Amino acid sequence: MVLFPHAKINIGLQVVARRPDGFHDINTLFYPLPLCDVLELIPAEKTALHLTGLPVDGTAGDNLCMKAYRILQHDYKLPPVAIHLHKVIPTGGGLGGGSSDASHTLLALNKLFALQCSEQQLMDYAARLGSDCAFFIRSKPALAEGRGEILHPTEVSLQGYCILLVKPPAQVCTAEAYANIIPQQPAQPLQTLVNLPVAEWRGKVCNDFETGVFAQHPELAAIKAALYDKGAIYAAMSGSGATVFGLFSDENTAQQARRATNHVIFAAKLFLHY
Repeated sequence: MVLFPHAKINIGLQVVARRPDGFHDINTLFYPLPLCDVLELIPAEKTALHLTGLPVDGTAGDNLCMKAYRILQHDYKLPPVAIHLHKVIPTGGGLGGGSSDASHTLLALNKLFALQCSEQQLMDYAARLGSDCAFFIRSKPALAEGRGEILHPTEVSLQGYCILLVKPPAQVCTAEAYANIIPQQPAQPLQTLVNLPVAEWRGKVCNDFETGVFAQHPELAAIKAALYDKGAIYAAMSGSGATVFGLFSDENTAQQARRATNHVIFAAKLFLHY
């Protein structure tokens, strides 16, 4: 069985409170992108993970795909599988690639072995693997609360817009990014802001991580400014970085920006679902 775990961007990210469990409550909009890894699962004599493509930190046993297998294997006594993951989505970019791989492993195992888990059951399993994993079970634009696992449908659509993803070599530590945040209730809820026309998002739909991360990595601030200079109607950092994205209303402007920008890892015209 072959699946194509896709990336996401965060449109706005408000850090609103620190939780007793050490995590933070956030408000954000997850939006799926057609940038995909390739994931293959087949029955085997022994469970193993084979990685190709872009490098992935950590051991195979620590990989979220293996953790997803073990979490279902505990409840359903799964037979062994061979997992081949070809990485296209860069790690450490705020694009959710590892979370998507984990959730798509759950989806594949559920189908491969006819476990008959409901969508909600799979989302519950996914939430145990990571804060944004549940989003990738449904893979539709969603407003997220809590750690990112409480999801609400949204009508926000970027259909027809062009997107550039720019990821320089900078490495942003998520823990340090949170350490530089003082959680606070926003003046306006993100749900209200993202329902404005996209052309009005600039300066209103904000990522709270940008202030601290940009101070430590000024090249990311420069990329955001350059995307606006090249005609983006909205630009922001995704998650805690280090990917910065720009949205363009026409393909010609997006293509010109792509040719003039270093470290572009992805460019596409967006549609509704992936």
